[in-house]
Amino acid sequence: MPPSEIICVGELLIDLISTEYTDDFRSADRYQRLPGGSPANLAMNLARLGQPVSLVATVGQDDAGSLLIDAVEESGADTSAVARHEDPTTLILVTKSRAVSNFEPYRLADRQITLEQLRALDLSAARVLHTTAFALSQDPARTSILATMREAAAKGIRLSTDFNYADKIWLDNVALGRKTLEELAGLGAMVKVSEVDFERLFGEMVIDYHSAAKKIKDMGAHLVCLTLGEDGVFVMHDEGTFHLPARKVDVKDTTGAGDAFWSGFLASYNEGLGWECCTRAGRAMAELKLSRVGPVLEDVSVQRLLEE
Repeated sequence: MPPSEIICVGELLIDLISTEYTDDFRSADRYQRLPGGSPANLAMNLARLGQPVSLVATVGQDDAGSLLIDAVEESGADTSAVARHEDPTTLILVTKSRAVSNFEPYRLADRQITLEQLRALDLSAARVLHTTAFALSQDPARTSILATMREAAAKGIRLSTDFNYADKIWLDNVALGRKTLEELAGLGAMVKVSEVDFERLFGEMVIDYHSAAKKIKDMGAHLVCLTLGEDGVFVMHDEGTFHLPARKVDVKDTTGAGDAFWSGFLASYNEGLGWECCTRAGRAMAELKLSRVGPVLEDVSVQRLLEE
């Protein structure tokens, strides 16, 4: 497989998602097994959008790990940098919600991403290197990924990150979470952050979209996409800002909607389109995801998204 233009680094794991909408795990009796992990979802979506994409991740030497690798390969994404480890594959229990899904993580193999694994990457064609707050939350993955991000930025590769911060993932070490994500933004990353994740990370409500986005832009971010659920998305870049409203969707499942949005955005960015087109494509891809349980499985073009 030729070198990839977009490389996603981070968690590949099993999502067990409740089949009904509930308030907590005690009320959920049935779960559906799905491949998950934000970078993995992003990579699979990008592959279905026709983008040359690789996933760097670590799974266990178990049936769950094999199932996950097969799922990513079936999407068309390159898995040659997915490693196997003696720790079992990571599992996330998810309570399905029409707003923000609750989750309980069982962190194992996903955090075993090594510097050697990343240094083996062929970055000759890379235009975007992406990771997440989840992936950066524990070592050795955090140290390995940050070192690679610094090297990639020095080579002129555009960094991308999802500030999907949660206290339970960072073991309540919010100071380390902020420091780590501030460094990544300071390397000129494109940052996607949901309203909920912003509030978790900074401990303050999003009252003014401009002020919230500027807080991250001032760290050195190249661009900030603040996703706002039913209120759409607010984008801040070097030349200005804009707000794209949401459209009405019959929501079946919110899990992975942010990854779907960012896949449409990055696919458009990789095709050289402007920020507003990138955001419109992201919105359309998120709508496809929201309208079903589980991932988007069909091939989709950026052109189709922009016609939606």
